[in-house]
Amino acid sequence: MQPPSLPALHSWLVLAAAAVLAACSPTFNWREVPIAESGLVALLPCKPDRANRALPLGAESVKVDMTGCETGGATFAIAHAAANSPVQAEAWLNAWRAATRSQLAEAQVAESPAALQRATAVPAPLRLDAQPSPQQGAAPVQVLWFAQSQKDGSVALYQATVLGKPSSPEAAKIFFEGLRLP
Repeated sequence: MQPPSLPALHSWLVLAAAAVLAACSPTFNWREVPIAESGLVALLPCKPDRANRALPLGAESVKVDMTGCETGGATFAIAHAAANSPVQAEAWLNAWRAATRSQLAEAQVAESPAALQRATAVPAPLRLDAQPSPQQGAAPVQVLWFAQSQKDGSVALYQATVLGKPSSPEAAKIFFEGLRLP
């Protein structure tokens, strides 16, 4: 009998690990979900709902598509908008970030540069972590903003968010590391 090839063994190990994790955590049923038509694939821990709404970004009202779900004490969501140019994308991202920060009131907020393979350098990926004070009674928030240039010259903008404290300490990490741009 011939030993299994390395790719076959790797696939088998990944499937075995997924089966073990699924058996241990029925709350988090991870699945790959395409986001909008821009090519982003997200790893979500539950069956997502989809919606869209107009979001004021600076002086403009922008159509934003949203995909997300709630499980294990947290909401996991991806919002997507399409800008016409890198300049517009950067302006919208700055307005989106400012709007998010304004909703966090007196929370302790930390922002830091982030990395995501195939994301644009301008606007650059940015991470925000907010811990509300105990008096606020609000949930912690983790946000990642990023963008990707499209073939038609437009720029796809994204906001990936975990709102709340997931019951699994690894859930937010899996969610953010599961974002894949084409």
